Amino acid sequence: MLGDLGFKVVLQPEDDQATPNVGVANANRILNDPAVLGVVAHYNSGVAIPSSEVYAKDHLVMVSPATTNPAVTDRASTAEISNRICGRDDIQGPAGANYATGVLAAKKVYVINDKSAYGSGIASAFEETVKKNGATVVLATGVDQNETDFSAILNRARIDKPDLVYYGGTYPQGGLIIKQMRQKGLDAAFLGGDGLDSGDLQKIAGAENMTKAYFTTTAVPLAEMPASAAFAKAYKAKYGKDPEVYSAYGYDSARVLIEAIAAAAKAKGGLPARADVAAEVRKVKLDGITGPIAFNSHGDIEKAKYVVIAAGTSADRNKIVKVLEVAAPTK
Repeated sequence: MLGDLGFKVVLQPEDDQATPNVGVANANRILNDPAVLGVVAHYNSGVAIPSSEVYAKDHLVMVSPATTNPAVTDRASTAEISNRICGRDDIQGPAGANYATGVLAAKKVYVINDKSAYGSGIASAFEETVKKNGATVVLATGVDQNETDFSAILNRARIDKPDLVYYGGTYPQGGLIIKQMRQKGLDAAFLGGDGLDSGDLQKIAGAENMTKAYFTTTAVPLAEMPASAAFAKAYKAKYGKDPEVYSAYGYDSARVLIEAIAAAAKAKGGLPARADVAAEVRKVKLDGITGPIAFNSHGDIEKAKYVVIAAGTSADRNKIVKVLEVAAPTK
């Protein structure tokens, strides 16, 4: 597409190390390279939020495959350039809460978060709805992202006997919490958000500990995406491993940017300005391998899918138990 217009597409990989300071440093360096017309980023909301403030200084558009905190697209300061093709935590958190009370019949709940923008945001949204649904939140607390020993919380849980432990955070800690829950004899269900969506969750927790373990995600598993087969095959051929589910969302994010750059270049009759590309992103409509993609006026995908997954044991890992399709909220 861009080749036909006389442009060469170059991928410039950057590792933000899931760290806001590194993400901001990368963003400043990227911003100073005039050849960069768009960014596929980020994976973590806590990195995307400050980094997008840098991109906005020169209208550099961002399309995120995975950042779910509402603030990614809700801030006026980055309204022009922030977009995502995944869902939002203010819908994902309540979807998890509804599953916790409606299906798992949880009455007493622990809510733990990793104090990141993502983890605290989704945990707060879950907590608010689970209370509205009639459950009692016996404990709501945050833990440091480097914490590996959750004995203090789980020893208390042995006394309180919650029906469910909810964790807002990512899979390295989530897997340890599951493992330590089972080692302490806690039979409570475990539920979290899409930060747990990794093949390494079970490796860390141990397959024998994965009973009654669930997570919600805004990323539909590849097996449920009819258009993903060719992508998955090509990915494995190139990288020697199966793609993680957000790999497909990264691919579609790049497609959005390429479409927008091409449209802006055609309108300009040459190299477009960054602001022109940002404007064209909001006009993109395409059938991606992740599903239909179109944006509302503040950069959220118009309709996102939210999936509840039974993390399960080796035999039934990542079994879908519920799929919701929900429109993005309007301001």
